[in-house]
Amino acid sequence: MPRRSGARALAVCAAAAALAAGLPGSAQSAPSASDDTTRVTYRGHVFTVPASWWVVDLEKNPEACVRFDRHAVYLGTPGERQDCPARVRGRTEALLIQPTTAAESTVTTAGSPVTVGSPDTVGSDVTVGSDVTENRTAGTYQVTADRIAVTAAYGDDRTRIQDILRGAGLPVTATPGAGTPAAAPLPKDATSFRGEGFDACTAPSQSAMDAWRDASDYGAVGVYIGGINRACAQPKLTASWVRKQYDTGWRFFPLYVGRQPSSDGGSCQGDCAPITDPEPQGTADAADAARQAAALGFGKGTVLYSDLENYAPGGAVTDQVLGYLEAYTKRLHELGYRSGAYGNTSSLVADLVAHRSDVTLPDVIHFARWNYTSTTSDPTIPADLWANHRRIHQYAGDTTETHGDVTISIDRDRLDVD
Repeated sequence: MPRRSGARALAVCAAAAALAAGLPGSAQSAPSASDDTTRVTYRGHVFTVPASWWVVDLEKNPEACVRFDRHAVYLGTPGERQDCPARVRGRTEALLIQPTTAAESTVTTAGSPVTVGSPDTVGSDVTVGSDVTENRTAGTYQVTADRIAVTAAYGDDRTRIQDILRGAGLPVTATPGAGTPAAAPLPKDATSFRGEGFDACTAPSQSAMDAWRDASDYGAVGVYIGGINRACAQPKLTASWVRKQYDTGWRFFPLYVGRQPSSDGGSCQGDCAPITDPEPQGTADAADAARQAAALGFGKGTVLYSDLENYAPGGAVTDQVLGYLEAYTKRLHELGYRSGAYGNTSSLVADLVAHRSDVTLPDVIHFARWNYTSTTSDPTIPADLWANHRRIHQYAGDTTETHGDVTISIDRDRLDVD
């Protein structure tokens, strides 16, 4: 998704921070007297986090967007319709702490109790003990323990997240062999489509998908399946969700937000994991993308799109991007998947076209030019490149649409993919 640059980008970030500060049901916790930290108690577990982190009560604010590109603790179950922007990128240290039963629990933040959840009696479905998995490539812990499930994201500071989890009595040593198993693969046409599509930061609720299926012209949805720079949590993106959408007629283009271009004018600013070692990082991200895709039911042969945000091409950054993407493509081919790449016509696409004889090109191009023209032709792309139904054009972005009384922030896409 194209990036704003310079002062405008800073203004957008400042506005987002101001919005977060004003969210109902969220608060910046007061520090303790001794160590500038906040202790958040949830279902008997005490999480000690820096006082500067936001604490967001999802029971009070169910439409809050659960994002891992800013320091925060989210408590409760994300709402059916999270109010997420169409595009956010990056990863830092943050926690989503969810209940695993409907029993009453008390949240204590800086000594002030807040009741979350329904006052049902804890039943026999309470899980005693704990389990943990870690995805080092994507910077994520998944922990289940007594009555809670925790998703803990981290960027540069893995140690801090480990300390927070240990302090809450949770393990940080991953269970050998644990992880999400592959789901039954969808039919081969699940990612073939010609027509209008959209992508959103987080997978919409079932009611939203049904409303848009009936009331809009869209027939395909872009889903962000993983990556260290995927900022939005994906509580609804499961194999059963994907299967349900397929059965109701939706088709897909799976996007993976891995390492990003790093340059003064590039997209990788702030809390963003940059490309620093292109070949091993591209290879690792491809392997992780294939694992995440398989867990959702996207089987071999599926195109998995590497989302590479806008950058100033030339010199070292071009070498980084092309080396990373070539390694990503080669590894996906080895694993039986096809490679796609998302990028701006002025950066990634320009570099791929200029170096088409030097690198292994992705199988499908998803190019961004916000000209509000729903076509897969573009003057920057030679007709013989990515011909024969191997293109997606993101022709509008950062837009909000309402269909069937359901509003979602999206980017618009025109697909021609077989």
